[in-house]
Amino acid sequence: MKSYLNFIFNAHLPFVRHPEYEKFLEEDWLYEAINESYIPLLRMMRKLHAEEVPFKLTFSISPTLACMLSDPLLKERFSAYMEKHIELGEKEVNRLQGREEERLARMYLKILNENYSFWRDECGTDLLKAMNQLNNECCIELITTSATHSYLPLYKNFEIATNAQIETSVINQISTFDRYNGGFWLPECGFYPGLEEILKRHNVSWTSLAAHAFALSPEKVLRGNYAPIQCPNGLYCFARDFNLSSLVWSAEEGYPADPDYREFYRDIGYDLPLDYISPYIHEPNVRVFTGFKYWAITGKTADKVLYNPEKAQAKTKLHAGNFLYNVSSRTRSVDGILDTNPCYTISFDAELFGHWWFEGIAWLENVIRLAAESKDIELTTASDFLTETDRIQKLTPGFSSWGSGGFSQVWNDHSTNAWLLRHCFKSVERMQELAVRFPAQTSLKKRFLSQAARETLLLMASDWPFMIHNHTTEEYALKRITGHIENLNLVYDNMSKNAVNTEWLVKAEKRNNIFPHIDYNIFNPEHLKEPSLVYTAEYQKL
Repeated sequence: MKSYLNFIFNAHLPFVRHPEYEKFLEEDWLYEAINESYIPLLRMMRKLHAEEVPFKLTFSISPTLACMLSDPLLKERFSAYMEKHIELGEKEVNRLQGREEERLARMYLKILNENYSFWRDECGTDLLKAMNQLNNECCIELITTSATHSYLPLYKNFEIATNAQIETSVINQISTFDRYNGGFWLPECGFYPGLEEILKRHNVSWTSLAAHAFALSPEKVLRGNYAPIQCPNGLYCFARDFNLSSLVWSAEEGYPADPDYREFYRDIGYDLPLDYISPYIHEPNVRVFTGFKYWAITGKTADKVLYNPEKAQAKTKLHAGNFLYNVSSRTRSVDGILDTNPCYTISFDAELFGHWWFEGIAWLENVIRLAAESKDIELTTASDFLTETDRIQKLTPGFSSWGSGGFSQVWNDHSTNAWLLRHCFKSVERMQELAVRFPAQTSLKKRFLSQAARETLLLMASDWPFMIHNHTTEEYALKRITGHIENLNLVYDNMSKNAVNTEWLVKAEKRNNIFPHIDYNIFNPEHLKEPSLVYTAEYQKL
C-alpha cells in the first residue's frame, strides 16, 4: 500500500505598512519571516530542483503577504534591515573572538550574506517571481486564502462580506501568479456548512479543513481522514492529519522541542547591554529579537547549553526518518481495511520553518530526500492526488477550525475579544449601505468608496482578535481596529454629504495601498446575482 504526503504551508502575515514612520517595530515581522523562513525555503527548494530531486509541496500565499512582498517601500526597508543585521554579525564576530560562540556568530553572518545575495541578485528582490517559477515547474502548487486572512465562520450571516473576502483573494491570485490552481486555504481551517457554495462560486476546486471536520458531518464517514471527500456541490475537502502534524507542530512534544535544537527565545537583543545593542533594536530602547541566538533548548533555566549546529543537523535526519516511519506505520495499520491508498494532509504555518524552528527547513529537506528514495511514500498535492483516486465519498463537513478548542473561541472569546464583532458587523453593514446608495460611481468617488472597502476588509483580519485573545501586541491590534473603523466612518460621513475628502484619500491610498484591483461594488448585494469574476473577460485581463 502506498502513502501519499500532502504538505500544505500557510504563509501569512497581517498587512503592516507604515510609511509615515522612518522605522516601525511591527514591520519587523515581515523582515524576519523573509530572512528566516521564505528565503531559506526558496533556497532549499531551488537546490532540490537543480539536483533533480522530485518534490511536490503546496503553499498558500495570503494576499496581504503577497502585497507586502511586492511593495517597493517594504523592499527598500528590508534591504536596510539586512544590511544592519550584517553589520551586527560582523560586530559579533569581533566581540566573540576566541570564544566558543564565535563560530555561531560566523554561521549567522554567512547565512545573512547568502540570504541577502539570493534575494537581491538571484531573485531581483522579487520573491513572488521566484515562487511563480517553481509553481510553473510544478514543484509547488500556489494557492490563495481569504483577502485579509479573515476567519470566515464569524461572518456566516454576512454572505456579502465572505464573498468579498474570497473574490478579492482570487483576483489577487490571478493577477500575481501565472497559474490559478483552484486551491483555497481556509484561514484557521475555519469552515461552516454553506461556505462551500461561496467557494465554488469563485471556481475554487478544493480546500483544507481541520482534523475533526469530517467526524462532525451528519453522514457516516467511510475513510476517516485518510482520503478527501466531496461536498454535495462538488468542492473537494482534505482534512488535516492531527497526529502526524503534531509531531512537527507541538512545541512541547514535537520535534522542535528536542534539546539539541536551538532555543528561540534566548537572543542577544535581550541579553547584551543597551550601549552595545541599541543601534540594532528599536527606539526608544525597545529590545527585539536579532536572530543571533547561541543557546540550545535547555528547559526553563537561565543556565543554557551552548548550541551545537552539527548535533542539530544530525537530529533533523533522525527526526525525518522517524516521521516517515510513523507514516509507514499508519499505512500498515490500515492495509486491508482501507480501500484506497491513504493521503495524509499535513499543514502548518510556513513561518514555523526557519523562524520559530530554526532547523525545520533542514528537517523538511531530509523528509523530501528520504521520500524520493522510497518506493512506498510519495509527496503529492491535492490537485494531483485527485487525479490519482476515484474513491471519494460525498458528505458535508461540520463546523470546525484548527484553533484551540476546535471551533471559534480564539476569535470570539467573551472574556477578551467578542466585543470586536459588533464593530465588524456594523462596518460591513455600513459598507454594504454605501455600495447600495452609490452604485457604479466613477473617478474620485469610486476611489473614495473603494478605499472604504479596503478598510473594511482589513478590519476583518483574523490577526487582530488573535492578538487580543493571546495578549500579544494587543495595543497595536487595538490601534489598527480603531483606525480602520475611523477610516470607514470618515468615508461614510462624507458620502452622506455627497462629498469626498480628497486630502485624506490620497494619504489613505498611499498608506493602505493593498488590493489595487478592488471595486467597492463587491459589497453590493446585487453583485451576488452576477456571474463570478472568475468567469468573465474582465477577470482574464488581470
